[in-house]
Amino acid sequence: MHTNRRWITVVLICLGTLISYIDRGNLSIAAPAIRRELSLTPELTGLLLSAFFWSYAVCQIPAGYVVDRFGIKASFFVALGLWSVAGAAVGFVSGFPAIFALRLVLGVCESIGPIASISYIKRSFREEEQGLPTGIYTTGALLGPGIGTLAGAAILEASGWRHLFVLTGIAGLIWLIPWSLAAASPRQETPASGESSTGGFSFGAAVSHPLFWAIAAGAFFYSYYWYFILTWVPTYLVQVHGMSNLKMGATLGVPLAATAATNLAGGWLADRVVARGYTPLAARKGFVAVGFLLATTLLALPWAPRESVMPLFLLSMCGMGFAVGNYWSITHIVAPPKWIGRVIGFQNFVAQLAGIAAPLATGALVAMDPGFGTAILCAGLAPVVALAAIWLGITPSAIASWRAAGEKAASA
Repeated sequence: MHTNRRWITVVLICLGTLISYIDRGNLSIAAPAIRRELSLTPELTGLLLSAFFWSYAVCQIPAGYVVDRFGIKASFFVALGLWSVAGAAVGFVSGFPAIFALRLVLGVCESIGPIASISYIKRSFREEEQGLPTGIYTTGALLGPGIGTLAGAAILEASGWRHLFVLTGIAGLIWLIPWSLAAASPRQETPASGESSTGGFSFGAAVSHPLFWAIAAGAFFYSYYWYFILTWVPTYLVQVHGMSNLKMGATLGVPLAATAATNLAGGWLADRVVARGYTPLAARKGFVAVGFLLATTLLALPWAPRESVMPLFLLSMCGMGFAVGNYWSITHIVAPPKWIGRVIGFQNFVAQLAGIAAPLATGALVAMDPGFGTAILCAGLAPVVALAAIWLGITPSAIASWRAAGEKAASA
């Protein structure tokens, strides 16, 4: 029964993650309409698109403490309920300041989601099993933007951007019902009696190690790519290629949905490779390398005719999808079990710095180059930099040295 509930919980985590990515992505879909209504410049649009990531980034490490302290099930329940209300409220306000403030609130509440999700998988599945459940979890992160883009464009076309925010907020509140009834707590929510909450590990010493900063660099540049896709590509398709809302939704939504399938395939195949005797780190790094290199096909967009735009997005994003589950599984391998929440919190904090940087930088670049050529160059090269950091910085000897340094400092 416990085994079945583990997988039910992973599916619910996937659905919760899907909802969170729809909620955070709504503004990107609505951005062209909101820009017209509020007469926003590209720079102000970039500021609004980045607002979510400001508070989301700041709250990542505190969110790790919340999850480690109060448990995964309760933390996720409260967070998703609050962010659903904040997301729906955007549909009832008008003006730049109010939307900006609600996006900040959304970021605070959603910061719990990834920490709780990855912590649950780390604590409930063995290392050699973690590829598939991580793939299921990250499928929510990939399907969310895909479904959100397709459905959001249809809602936007039919009834305007305000209904888009209200309807997706209601969907989150409905999710609370099965989560409260069916979700299982992980095998070990809190340290056993008499056991240190740090597990004999000094986080301060860990931060000073080069491996920690390899994780940081990988997280930043991996995320820069994604946040360019999720925040500015809808505007790119409308502004540069003259697409309607529905055409834009299909052009971006179909590749995002396909990315979810390649994500599951990448996680499942990597688990099979590990089962054949390869070390988990080597197998997962190999899948990350293939996927990140395929993602660089984004660089061809400025020279592509309109009919080639969707195929290029499809190849680039499916390549990244092939890598996503394995990218996050590397964190499972690296992080000490008792500190998984805080290590993920740090990693996701850095990732959200990219969420701030990508919309702002793209806004500035588009103001100088309305054809998006320079912005696409930056986003297309980001996976190469991320791959170099992961491949060169995260090695078995670096992991052993990192853990030893943390344990030595904790026992001093």
